[in-house]
Amino acid sequence: MIPRHSLGNSDDRRPPCAEGVRAVAISEHDQKRRESRVGPAPKEEPEFHPYHHPAAGWGAAKSVSRVLMREGALVDGPRAIMRMNHEGDGFDCPGCAWPDDTKGLHLDICENGIKHVTWEMTGKRVGRDFFAAHSVTELFGWSDFDLEDQGRLTEPMVYDPESDHYVPIRWRDAFELVGRVLRELDDPNQASFYTSGRLGNEATFLYQLMARELGTNNLPDCSNMCHEASGRALQASLGTGKGTVDLKDWETTDALFIMGVNAASNAPRMLTALSEAYRRGAQIVHVNPLVEAAATRTIVPHDFTDMALFKTTRTSTLNLQPRVGGDMALLRGMAKAVLEQARTDPKAVDQDFVDRHTAYFDEYRDLCEATPWAEIEHQSGLSRDDILKAVLVLADADRSIFSWCLGVSQHEHGVDTVREIVNLLLLRGNLGREGAGPSPVRGHSNVQGNRTCGIDHRPTEEFLDRLAGICGIDPPREHGLDTVGTIQAMHRGDVKVFVGMGGNFALAAPDTPYTYEALRSCDLTAQVSTKLNRSHLVHGRQALILPCLGRTEKDQQRGGLQAMSVEDSMSMVHLSVGMKRPASKHLLSEPAVIAGMARAALPDSDTPWEWYVEDYDRIRDTMAQVLDGFEDCNRRVRLPLGFRSKQPARELVFLTPSGRAEFSAAPLPDVVPAPGTLALGTMRSHDQWNTTIYSDNDRYRGVKNLRTLVFMNEDDMRERGISEFDPVDITSTAKDGSHRHLDGFLAIPYDIPRGCAAGCMPEMNVLCALGDYSTQSDQPLMKHVKVTITPAA
Repeated sequence: MIPRHSLGNSDDRRPPCAEGVRAVAISEHDQKRRESRVGPAPKEEPEFHPYHHPAAGWGAAKSVSRVLMREGALVDGPRAIMRMNHEGDGFDCPGCAWPDDTKGLHLDICENGIKHVTWEMTGKRVGRDFFAAHSVTELFGWSDFDLEDQGRLTEPMVYDPESDHYVPIRWRDAFELVGRVLRELDDPNQASFYTSGRLGNEATFLYQLMARELGTNNLPDCSNMCHEASGRALQASLGTGKGTVDLKDWETTDALFIMGVNAASNAPRMLTALSEAYRRGAQIVHVNPLVEAAATRTIVPHDFTDMALFKTTRTSTLNLQPRVGGDMALLRGMAKAVLEQARTDPKAVDQDFVDRHTAYFDEYRDLCEATPWAEIEHQSGLSRDDILKAVLVLADADRSIFSWCLGVSQHEHGVDTVREIVNLLLLRGNLGREGAGPSPVRGHSNVQGNRTCGIDHRPTEEFLDRLAGICGIDPPREHGLDTVGTIQAMHRGDVKVFVGMGGNFALAAPDTPYTYEALRSCDLTAQVSTKLNRSHLVHGRQALILPCLGRTEKDQQRGGLQAMSVEDSMSMVHLSVGMKRPASKHLLSEPAVIAGMARAALPDSDTPWEWYVEDYDRIRDTMAQVLDGFEDCNRRVRLPLGFRSKQPARELVFLTPSGRAEFSAAPLPDVVPAPGTLALGTMRSHDQWNTTIYSDNDRYRGVKNLRTLVFMNEDDMRERGISEFDPVDITSTAKDGSHRHLDGFLAIPYDIPRGCAAGCMPEMNVLCALGDYSTQSDQPLMKHVKVTITPAA
């Protein structure tokens, strides 16, 4: 039996309390941004020189050296490099979710991972003296780089409206503030609990348990903005919402189709897999409106011979550049060609697999035959000949993997596009065997684990039944709010409390001014963070900053040094153990923060929150009983490389209504921009991770000292009378006819299809109206914003 008792209040590490403080929002946040008093030197003139060098290699090594020196991490940095992504006593990279190397590689690292780790391990600190010196109004005028560059948060803080400053508060009083406001709500659905992918599995499980014991399924997460379409599509087609392949499949496949992925920046360790695939003769097709650096060639930094000889390896055999949103038409064209080939070549379609394991093939075949090639070419922006080049790769491959990221999912038709990927895999029998299958690239470490461990605003009845039976709670059954729904509800006043576990919600969400208004409408916002960011300055009438341990830091609890588990993008679950002394003695672990809030909000709860925090094995023991596929997880997670979470479709078990893998038959969407408009996609630069900006440079796209830019086709620029670095005004048109504007961005000519444009998030998030979300996935349409671009007035 799990012991059940109440949370004690003893804590000799807590800083003095700011007695009697209550928080209300100041009225004038929207002042013009001022020059920061701290941070980097004034910007130099912007530069653009098209990038023609290999990805990674000496460019990455040089960048890493600069980062280590800038952050003063010449000792801790190399130590971290030798411990990151290592089995046993290593910690999982807090950056991307790419799997750990299966061959025991001792330098399974990348440039962006090292940036992320040293950014967390910085010696700079943000404590009470800093907050005493700078008001919230002043800090709101700082750049996002300057905010995070101040260093690690060191103690809990509460907003004081009289002084417009954050001031210290004891942990026990911070918890009581959260608990009191939650207890006083008229309805538990007036609270929403957000998480980013940084949360470990154990904290994730406790977080959703707290929310559901309170009585709400309002559990929005970053997947709502990124890969929700992928999960829903895979669930509909295969009966489970994850990819079916692992890294060994990548090592044995004959063909890789990489769609809508900027791997060199977003999943740099993929470069190793791509270079190895090329060397053994696999075909590699990249599909993206922009030909990114990872789609050309690379030097893998841990291959010391190649580094010494400057020996590059190609990472593609074919590059296709569809128009923004044209991926589905490309896939439909490939399927149409395969079916046409099958009329004379019976091997073109794996008919035995189709007959034994799929449903609705006839309907899909009829749809493909009825879709004219002219429409496929028009919507994809590609010629029939170019599409047939990709078909030839698919036809010659016995085993193929399709991998994709946000370039596919962040569209109105994202679900249909992912289902079209599955359709093509099914035609060729590329499922349930080595070296074949669907492989979504999750962008953030453990974002997939969050969903596996219960962060889901639409939980299944089976999961809720197990949670009720094992944990002794009565969880709510109605669906909760996702990210878009939460913002809308906060704006209406229906959600009064917002708790954010990690991330930078104010900056990551679409329709920035609307999101700001929504957060400021809350009675309480509480942000659990490691660094100062925009979300601390866009706050409710009461506001808390609750600092927590980072992934690199030792987590000492009563039961000793703790390890947390994470799940990578290919469903492998493994342990992560921090190596560094915490940045402050006042930091708490994420499970401890959650437990403190839960006990304060649920003082009569029978859930043993403190007992769980003493030893995370106890949390995992409960997870093993509640989560399907986590049976015996405490033993299995300690195996080499951990264990694979359950994916029935990998074993050709399909939990669909038909009991088979289901073909979909969706019509092609019209993605061709109207005359005079462009389809704009937002994206990261190379020198950022999600909303964390490391610099104003984007090495792989040849840009220096500039983020407020828009990449355009040269012909589109010429047609509008725009030259390189000309300032332009960008206006988006939402579904409801409303407009949003960005003025003075600089235009850069780029190799991108006509009718398309691209620029950096979060600066361009303002252009995406909150109401412009997919009716299929509820994801904001961040990769397909309809805009007009004109010379600056």
